[in-house]
Amino acid sequence: MTHRRFPFSRGLLLASVAIVAGCTAGPDYQKPDKPKEQGYTPESLAPQTTAVPGAEGGAAQSFVQGRDIPGDWWTLFRSQELSALVNEALRANPDLDAAQAALRQANETLYAQQAGLFPTLGANGSGSQARANGASAGAVSQPFTYGVTSASLNIAYSPDIFGGVRRQVESQAAQVEVQRFALEATYLTLSSNVVVAAVNLASLRGQIAATEQIIRLQSDAINLVQTQFNLGAASQVDVLSQQANLRASQALLPPLQKQLAIQRNQLMTLLGRPPTENAGDGIELSSLHLPEELPLSLPSQLVEQRPDVRSAEAQLRVASANIGVATAAQLPQFNITGALGYSAAGLATLLVPGSQIWSVGLSIAQTLFDAGKLDHSKKAAVAAYDRAAAQYRSTVLTAFQDVANALRSLQADADALRATVAAEETAAQSFNLVQQQYQLGAVNYLNLLSAQQTLRNAAIARVRAQASRYSDTAALFQALGGGWWNRTDVKPESKGKPGVFVLPPFDEIHLPRAGH
Repeated sequence: MTHRRFPFSRGLLLASVAIVAGCTAGPDYQKPDKPKEQGYTPESLAPQTTAVPGAEGGAAQSFVQGRDIPGDWWTLFRSQELSALVNEALRANPDLDAAQAALRQANETLYAQQAGLFPTLGANGSGSQARANGASAGAVSQPFTYGVTSASLNIAYSPDIFGGVRRQVESQAAQVEVQRFALEATYLTLSSNVVVAAVNLASLRGQIAATEQIIRLQSDAINLVQTQFNLGAASQVDVLSQQANLRASQALLPPLQKQLAIQRNQLMTLLGRPPTENAGDGIELSSLHLPEELPLSLPSQLVEQRPDVRSAEAQLRVASANIGVATAAQLPQFNITGALGYSAAGLATLLVPGSQIWSVGLSIAQTLFDAGKLDHSKKAAVAAYDRAAAQYRSTVLTAFQDVANALRSLQADADALRATVAAEETAAQSFNLVQQQYQLGAVNYLNLLSAQQTLRNAAIARVRAQASRYSDTAALFQALGGGWWNRTDVKPESKGKPGVFVLPPFDEIHLPRAGH
């Protein structure tokens, strides 16, 4: 009986299923080739940096090819306070909440896109009463009242014959990957910024301490020059010059203290705290351990590790799928509709035999003229793909540059620390000797003044060189991707969950309260 009654609908359903399993418009995504380079510099770099024995942060650092990067790479600095700061930032920074929400939004949009592959089922009910007469038709009759009551289930389905909807789903799935790796980039940038901010704080405290030590030495030198002046071995000009030199050193403190306050405020922002709070006071350069074995990945590995490269690749996949979407829009669009229900003069007779109604229909639409709109939309999608491909290549080159810069910096930092430590030691010996000679009248005041300035500059340069080794080590970990693959950064709620049968949100209706 069913075959006799609905032969057209069954045939239509079978045909649509067969067609949907067919073609997909547009190009299939091709993953970019991995780089063939084996290094990051024209020449081979030394396998390890220079060592500075006896100096804080002076250990030699060696590069281990292919070593994996721990997800909590900042713990390699062996500072509990530094690790506590990074962990606090990963819990409280609002940028991470925004990145998690963006990923959740992308996933929910993907589930919404996937629903386009399935039919839509709806319910419809109506009832009406009307009074009529035959006058409108030129007949004379008594007015009469009648009613119509109907209830039906309606189904609508647009078979994805040319794969346009599937390409939309593919595009949105790639957009999920874009947000996924944007999230990882946020984690990586945040953790690196916290480490660098803490190192900068320690560096500025070290520079302030070195400046204060020089100020104490210069204050002692004033007494020495004053004594020489009282003995007639120095002039008033010498006394004033020493006082001016002391004032110049004292003038260096406010800018350093300003930088310290700004850096502290930045750290508080990274931690998700207001600037009225404080943290990180216990971090000193002497409390940090310099990692001695550093990972080094091949360029072919780097493109898989860097979140920004992975995000750029996902953007390329989005653009590729969008070409298919634009191509499918140029082809015929199919739509199947159907309804099954009852219609009668009233509720009492709605379900009686003979009140059943049904309908099924197929429509096909093809754009014949649109002044080139769809064609230009496709060409725009192709151009967007070319743009994404160029941006991907640019991102890869930037990634190589970051690693190369970090490697060069680490080599140079070690040499700079060795030079500044030696310069400070020599400057300190020279200052002590010149001070003794000046006290004996063997040298003039200009020699003492020059020795003071040399020692001051050497001490600050040494502190900065120490800090650079720590911050550039953090930069290398960041350039290599930061080991996100060894962490679980995505919260379960950010993944969402596809739902099929969902009730209307009646619980979200808010009735007005009295007085409002």
